[in-house]
Amino acid sequence: MPEALSAEEAKRLALHAQGFLGARWSGGPVSMLHRLGAVQLDTISVLARSHELVAYARLGSIQRRSIESAYWGPKSTTFEYWSHAACVLPLEDWPYYAFKRRAMKAKGRRWHHLEDEAKSCRDVLDRLRAEGPLTARQMGGAKKGGVWWDWSETKIAAEWLLDTGALVCRERRGFQRVYDLVERAIPSHLASLERTDEECARHLASRAGRALGVATTADLAMYHGLPVKLVQRVMAETDLVPVEVEGWSQPAYIDPAAPDVLGKRLRGRTLLISPFDSLTWDRPRTARVFGFHHRLEAYTPQHKRLHGYFAMPVLAGTKFVGLVDPGRRGRTFVAKQITLQTRDAARQVAAALTEAATWVGSDQIVVERVEPPERTSEMTQLLAEHQ
Repeated sequence: MPEALSAEEAKRLALHAQGFLGARWSGGPVSMLHRLGAVQLDTISVLARSHELVAYARLGSIQRRSIESAYWGPKSTTFEYWSHAACVLPLEDWPYYAFKRRAMKAKGRRWHHLEDEAKSCRDVLDRLRAEGPLTARQMGGAKKGGVWWDWSETKIAAEWLLDTGALVCRERRGFQRVYDLVERAIPSHLASLERTDEECARHLASRAGRALGVATTADLAMYHGLPVKLVQRVMAETDLVPVEVEGWSQPAYIDPAAPDVLGKRLRGRTLLISPFDSLTWDRPRTARVFGFHHRLEAYTPQHKRLHGYFAMPVLAGTKFVGLVDPGRRGRTFVAKQITLQTRDAARQVAAALTEAATWVGSDQIVVERVEPPERTSEMTQLLAEHQ
């Protein structure tokens, strides 16, 4: 077991653990989810929804409907909850999010306010007992009619009950959460398990270690939304092995099986990565591991954006070489902005764009802007060669 890793070795371990170095993963979206431990959800859909892009990046040109069925079909083995953010999670991890359900309950409320909490929650529970699983819209509406965060009493109550563990989401309809009673939706052998905060942290930190390959305690905590101090308390009780990484200011840990890949020649891939992918969702870690600085600009005023609304990093082997802000007009894939950051980036971006366009059913690629502008003709010529 190595006591120290070079920066390049750490990068390779991270890519292999996340499914980007070596053979493509097999087994479909559910197997992928178990290896990652969490797949982040988001309402933004540009090229595709982020949870679909995560599966595409690791499994190849998988049919999008098979991803939806795996996550939310009648035989799914998943649930939704707050990990580092809203995520699809393996069903067997339900007991290990008890630490967060307790923390939510102790907090006393979410950022929305209920006019009559007891009545609103009782009404939601009564409807679900009487009618079975329902969306907020089916229970009377998710919004009051204003901006998206102006939720109805029903929606606020349902989310509060989900936060604190009285309800669970195991299905979506038209990307709307379907709420159900825990006693009906979670198998009794899981619902009855009681786990302390320390037991939750040991399990989830170990899971995060396997998914990340190499990580600091802060990395491990962020991956599943654990408090850093709680992770620090239990690290000695996990199977993760301490290691020093070249250029990292903090001690790190590796999965015991991770070093097996270091002596192997493993092939990487060239593709677009969702900004919400677990490879890159922790921006400080992405900068530390890959020397790549990236942030989502969807909520940045348009005139202040540097790379675009939903700029997707382009991974080429073991390096990030640029960004693409994608869009679609009918069957045309629109690269609203391509940012090239290395000498060979144009060729690599062209390959990634062509593969992604094929996956979403586009038969033409149009480039609107290239940075730096003097590489526009190079980029368009390479794309023409690929099409």
